[in-house]
Amino acid sequence: MNRRAAASQKRRRLTAAAVRVLYVQGVERTTLADIAREADVPVGNVYYYFKTKDDLVRAALSEHSARLGELTDRLERLPDPVDRLRALVEAWIDLRDDAARYGCPTGTLAVELDKRADGDLDVEVGVVMRRLLDWVAGQFRELGQPDPDGMALTLVSGYQGMSLLANALRDPEVVTREGARLLRWLDSLRAA
Repeated sequence: MNRRAAASQKRRRLTAAAVRVLYVQGVERTTLADIAREADVPVGNVYYYFKTKDDLVRAALSEHSARLGELTDRLERLPDPVDRLRALVEAWIDLRDDAARYGCPTGTLAVELDKRADGDLDVEVGVVMRRLLDWVAGQFRELGQPDPDGMALTLVSGYQGMSLLANALRDPEVVTREGARLLRWLDSLRAA
């Protein structure tokens, strides 16, 4: 493997490690050494790729956005908007154990970053949330719903709420029950 490819691979490992460690430990409790250890990279090498922890958080947010893009691209292959939205909710339900342990990956970052007095990372996490809301609204728009933006806010708020409560109560069944309620709501749109 040439040097450029090796460097790119190491950067990707660090970014993936940042996503995992920031999710589990949060931004404030995470050190660059934690991320280096998770990526199996010497801590001194981290500074070659990322000058600050904020740079790693920024890379993690970019990865969240990329993963969201991959998910929505896969969902777009489904035949109709209700099927796409159902698959989204089912994906959330599949992650119920993680939600009960750590909350929503993007939502917890949004809350934590908003409490910081410095930087603009809170705005950047909002961009990822907006991307999800816009995609969901597009599905409701395709269904011909009268308030697609409001319905998108309801669906995504439902996910954020069930993730928060599952985490606070350490109960993955909150996601199971509330996810089922969201699925029934989506099914009612098909029948209407």
